This record gives sequence, structure tokens and C-alpha cells, in this order.
Amino acid sequence: MKYIEALEVYKGDEKSLFLAGGIKNCPNWQKELVDLLKNKKIVLFNPLRKKFPDDPKAMEKATKEQIIWEHEYLGRADAISFWFPKETVCPIALYELGSWSMTNKPLFIGVHPEYSRKQDIEIQTKLIRPNIKIVYDLKSLYNQIKKWIGG
Repeated sequence: MKYIEALEVYKGDEKSLFLAGGIKNCPNWQKELVDLLKNKKIVLFNPLRKKFPDDPKAMEKATKEQIIWEHEYLGRADAISFWFPKETVCPIALYELGSWSMTNKPLFIGVHPEYSRKQDIEIQTKLIRPNIKIVYDLKSLYNQIKKWIGG
């Protein structure tokens, strides 16, 4: 596995997966998924940065860079996994899910059973991409990704 964290640049062309989902006010689910995928032949694009500036001026610049990086790497990734934790609504991840649902890019969707917009994701996904099987825990999300990777 290769791990690329926002705002790192990746120049390769190996099979890749973007880790979309909750970032603020939620557990570090990305670490758990990265740990599960550590022995797989995959490049992971993780938008969660270890350090994000808290100075208002620096934050404005960093936010713009973050959004641009995410846009680029969502497009570059061969597939996108989404995780919607119960602790936050994840408005940007919902936006990204809606956008990428309108494409043929492989998507893996995991929703915590207590996520407040679970039904919305289930209904909308069934209408747009009925072949996607939504799962309700990270281990099941990992299993879908592992199958897609091929092992």
C-alpha cells in the first residue's frame, strides 16, 4: 500500500482509492481503514491531514488548497470509498457522493447504523446506482474494497 495524505502530490498510476467521508468531529475512521488495507496493492488518497492550521488567515488559504487537492484526487482515484460516521452529517461528503454517483466510477459506501441521513443515502443511491450495496460497518467496507482490489 502507498499512502498519500492531503496535500501531497502523487505522480504514479497504480490502482488507487480516495477515502471520502467525515473529517471533523468524528473518530479517525481513516486510520482504521488504512490499517486494514496496509498489506494490499493499492494507493490510498486520504484528505485527513495530521495538521491543519488554526490561524484564521492561514486557515483560509489551507481550506482553498484542501478543496482543490480533494477535487483533483477524487478525479484521479480509480474508485472512491465513503464512510458516514454517526457523529456528524458530513455535508461535503454528501455533496461528493451525489456528484460521483452520477458517474461510472466504482463507489463503496459505508454508513454507520446511527448516521442521521442514513435513509437519504439509501434511497438516493438505490435510485441512481442500484447496483451499489451499502454496508454499515468499516470491516464490511474493507471487504468490498478488498474484493475490488483483487485479494
